[in-house]
Amino acid sequence: MIDRSDALALDAADPLARWRDEFVIPDPDLIYLDGNSLGRTPKRTVEALHRVIDEWSGDLITSWWEHDWLHLALTVGDELAPLLGAGPGEVAVHESTTVGIFQQVNVALDLVPGRRVIAIDDADFPTDRYAVEGIARLRGGEIRHGLDDLAGVDVVLRSLVDYRTAEVADLVGETARASDAGATTVWDLSHAAGVLELNLPDAGVELAVGCTYKFLNGGPGAPAFVYVSRSIQHEVTQPIWGWFAQSDQFAMERPFDPRSGIGRMLNGTPPVLGLTAAREGIRVTVEAGITAVAAKARLITGFCIDLADEFGLATDTPRDPARRGGHVAVRHPDARHLHEALVDHNVVVDYRDPDVLRFGLSPLTTSFADVFDAMSALARLVDRA
Repeated sequence: MIDRSDALALDAADPLARWRDEFVIPDPDLIYLDGNSLGRTPKRTVEALHRVIDEWSGDLITSWWEHDWLHLALTVGDELAPLLGAGPGEVAVHESTTVGIFQQVNVALDLVPGRRVIAIDDADFPTDRYAVEGIARLRGGEIRHGLDDLAGVDVVLRSLVDYRTAEVADLVGETARASDAGATTVWDLSHAAGVLELNLPDAGVELAVGCTYKFLNGGPGAPAFVYVSRSIQHEVTQPIWGWFAQSDQFAMERPFDPRSGIGRMLNGTPPVLGLTAAREGIRVTVEAGITAVAAKARLITGFCIDLADEFGLATDTPRDPARRGGHVAVRHPDARHLHEALVDHNVVVDYRDPDVLRFGLSPLTTSFADVFDAMSALARLVDRA
């Protein structure tokens, strides 16, 4: 039998426990297990945003030069890059995930003339599916529904971590399988960045995209990132041309001439406040160390699954630690009402139709005691139902 003392012992031995103090937690009694949808607020983010507002107030337009706002999308990208195993000049942080997907799928299509067939799993995240449908409509392309047969496919878009079950795809094997079929894979890392150890170059990944507001604690609507392998940057033509991607940005009368490197993925004026918040969230994870973060993610999700077993709750999240991300999916036919009832018990989790409760266990802010208390509360509610 697992009891609360086991959770407290795990917390006492947790090398990341001190990082919880880096975050704003106004209600210590709230059990927040939705960090896979929106991470908590780092204290340093509050300070950084105040600082940037002071810069804006005092220095006005000169802030773009005095405080290097002009290059923020690329400098923040360089700070994020190590969490992807990438190098300097391979990551830009600047737009929403949806815009990033639109860019990257179009980039992949244009790498080889005549490409038009895009494959995606019908169970992938809605934005990914909608973006592909929109691209196919604009370009007269064809959508292949499903990933089992890649013959004749030109581009594959897929999530590394399933947004419902947390199952992790085989990054190396699936990238190679697509490549062997003549296709380029665009990986969506939204549920992977900041919680899994990644090495995109070693995995053969050329194009990826992901958000910063989940495990990276970048804040609501924080800008997303795009990764383009240095090996193909000279071949890249992205579809949204803007003045921040121009080789000589302030030569206003010149025709568009894309800058070299990852900078050609930029388009319009970057969101300075959003980038400032994203940068601080990224820095927290970099400083804590992604190896330690990923190790705790495996441990705490395993603890949650063990509790599900003990309480007789169903989960289809993989039991192999290497095959799961940072959340656990508990299935129950009355999940919607259980989700509402948990709120009344000061427990915040996520709900997905038709029957999934997602327990998002962000390693830097979630304690083992949180998990035990939340799962215990759920078990009591189920018993009363």
